[in-house]
Amino acid sequence: MTLKCQPKASHFIDGEYIEDTDGKIIECIYPATGEKIAELHSATPKIVEMALKSAKLAQRSWSKLSGTDRGRILRKASDIIRERNRELSILETYDTGKPLQETLYVDATSGADALEYFGGLAGSITGEHIPLGDDWAYTKRIPIGLCVGIGAWNYPTQIACWKGAPALACGNSMVFKPSEMTPLCALKVAEILLEAGAPKGIFNVIQGYGDVGAALVSDNRVGKVSLTGSAETGKKVYASAASGMKHVTMELGGKSPLIIFDDADVENAIGGAMLANMYSTGQVCSNGTRVFVQSGIKEVFLKRFAERVAKIKIGDPMDEKTQFGPMVSEKQRSIVMDYIQKGKAEGAKLICGGNIIDGDGWFIEPTVFSEVTDEMTIAKEEIFGPVMSVFEFEDEHEVITRANNTDLGLAGGVFTKDIQRAHRVVDELEAGTCFINSYNDAPVEVPFGGVKDSGVGRENSKAAIEHFSQLKTVYVRMGNVDSPY
Repeated sequence: MTLKCQPKASHFIDGEYIEDTDGKIIECIYPATGEKIAELHSATPKIVEMALKSAKLAQRSWSKLSGTDRGRILRKASDIIRERNRELSILETYDTGKPLQETLYVDATSGADALEYFGGLAGSITGEHIPLGDDWAYTKRIPIGLCVGIGAWNYPTQIACWKGAPALACGNSMVFKPSEMTPLCALKVAEILLEAGAPKGIFNVIQGYGDVGAALVSDNRVGKVSLTGSAETGKKVYASAASGMKHVTMELGGKSPLIIFDDADVENAIGGAMLANMYSTGQVCSNGTRVFVQSGIKEVFLKRFAERVAKIKIGDPMDEKTQFGPMVSEKQRSIVMDYIQKGKAEGAKLICGGNIIDGDGWFIEPTVFSEVTDEMTIAKEEIFGPVMSVFEFEDEHEVITRANNTDLGLAGGVFTKDIQRAHRVVDELEAGTCFINSYNDAPVEVPFGGVKDSGVGRENSKAAIEHFSQLKTVYVRMGNVDSPY
């Protein structure tokens, strides 16, 4: 059988593709057909050591370049990604199963945005002068050193760039481990950075399962760990990093509320709820999967939502007319189906969907439940699939209390024409990223991240510079030292 997406080798280290077939096999399965499209190997201890050693050495000279010089390379990489957007989008679709209609406009392009944005910021990373009478002090933003990035499977190109771009802009190097479920796209990012002029070893990619991630996180040469993943995984990685006093950014899961008041534009609110639940087949960490609809418009909302769901085009992800693709894997589809069965068993009302779609690949129907109560399993646990739970509420105070009744706090949204109420509600939501009359916008200029069990630190924007650099303070005395000894 021809492996249509087979890379030259499993790992990209020190500017070259490297293979070690002693590593455990990683099979890349195209979610739309179940076909094996590539076969890679998990990193052995030898590969891990090569990657870390190479990145540690490369970082020294990279950090000596001016920020402007580093930024020029990142911006060139951004240009290359844009030029190759279609081929990179096709690879992303093979890797994840997401429709080409999405990947052409969101995935590689958002990675290019990150490289362009942080490339532009690189030359502006400065400290400050602090006058102290005759004396003075100054601060410098300096690199952390060797950073480790650990990616999730839903946005492999974007996440590699969201982590790599600010890290490199600040003068760090990175060893990036993509999810073993979507291992292909990050290799292309590494190739393009090298082509753009980045030194060998400054951005290495190695494949692997959890043991490889653990080996990277625990290595004493690593100064920073940035993870995108579940809250459960994040807590383990955070604990391991903390034992070595490493800097961390944890972008974890969510069970985010989307609140729709009865004065909202219903069609816009439905559009927001669609983006918050069905986009990328529901496989987005910030999704607003708990949709609270005020009682006055609940029935109208459900009727129109079901009508619009029925028009979603499901099918071949390579067809640009397709709007809804498969789940990333058979296992993930099974997990989602188990939650759907729990929803039914616990008394939620199935409005639409709820079934596996017959045929090849890991397809599932867009699913909506109403009559969901706060105690149900589908109301409390992150599903990570196209399953929307609708809750009814009466007043503002009630819905805020219920919306915050979760250990997670990644995102939240509100739809209303009352702008004062909109700001009042988002001020009360215990979430790191909020939306008013919109949902799931994530431009690189805006900080992204959560509170509570949804993580620490922020990705994107100027805030990311603070998380990939550290301050050095220098005190300068201009006169004699007045010592009592």
